[in-house]
Amino acid sequence: MKLFIKFDINTICSLYLKQKLEEEKINFTTLGFGEIELNENLSTEALDKLKNNLSPYGFEVVENQKSVLVQKIKDAIIELVYMEDSNNYKSSVFLAEKLNHSYGYLSNVFSEVTYSSIENFIILQKIERAKQLMLVNEMSLTEIAFLLNYSSVAHLSTQFKNTTGITPSAFQRIIKKRREYLK
Repeated sequence: MKLFIKFDINTICSLYLKQKLEEEKINFTTLGFGEIELNENLSTEALDKLKNNLSPYGFEVVENQKSVLVQKIKDAIIELVYMEDSNNYKSSVFLAEKLNHSYGYLSNVFSEVTYSSIENFIILQKIERAKQLMLVNEMSLTEIAFLLNYSSVAHLSTQFKNTTGITPSAFQRIIKKRREYLK
């Protein structure tokens, strides 16, 4: 028997992080996605133990200020891509308002730290979201393009192919064949 499970990656990450912090009996306050405030100072050993416990699951404690800002940019982009009404926002305006810096500054810091652009990261996140929507929802490409704020299905298809190497239609056919094969 095969089950298809729909999930929210933000919720999973937040719950897992909360669980690990509580297991370590760390008193904390959640400030936002990917940002917590420790309500007490941790010893070097306790902090190292926490880092080691989080590391296998892809969590990393960010300590450099520019890296912290880049992580906030990434978190804000992921939030934007997963918002129900994301097509009401222009990404540059959303990031500038959310992070309280000019978009030019955010773009420069992001490029300096990641050697890539904010625009490329947005495209990657939108394509990952499109793949998720194709996997778990029975949405048409037109609906997905609208939801992800693409100007047209052709624009989505071009970015999808440039990113993954295959067209969205080919991706959907592969998924369909896998599902038929596993029945």
